[in-house]
Amino acid sequence: MNDNSTPALNILGSSLIGCCSDPMTGYFRDGYCRTAGIDQGTHVVCAIMTEQFLTYTKSKGNDLSTPIPQWNFPGLKPGDGWCLCILRWLEAEKAGVAPLVKLAATDQKALEYTSIDMLKKMHTIKNR
Repeated sequence: MNDNSTPALNILGSSLIGCCSDPMTGYFRDGYCRTAGIDQGTHVVCAIMTEQFLTYTKSKGNDLSTPIPQWNFPGLKPGDGWCLCILRWLEAEKAGVAPLVKLAATDQKALEYTSIDMLKKMHTIKNR
């Protein structure tokens, strides 16, 4: 379990890199997919959005594509990085619509829920 000051490791065992800062993502809104005990969603997967996934998650009640100006949220579009809840990612993977994964920016906590092979299957960007 991490907090905002504890260095985190990615699923590859090296230092966690940032996922996205435009729009700013992460439980701590610092661009990193880290978690803390109070993060009920466990936002540890750095996912690269696809139209298919955005449509799917909206149908499940989590609309990530519609802007919410009062929260300074522009809405996500395909190609955007976002720290996604591991359980939503697994649900989408089972449905065949999981977004791609940026491995170096996915927290090792994800391995408590799934295998590295499953995440690597959806790997997109190695170190960027």
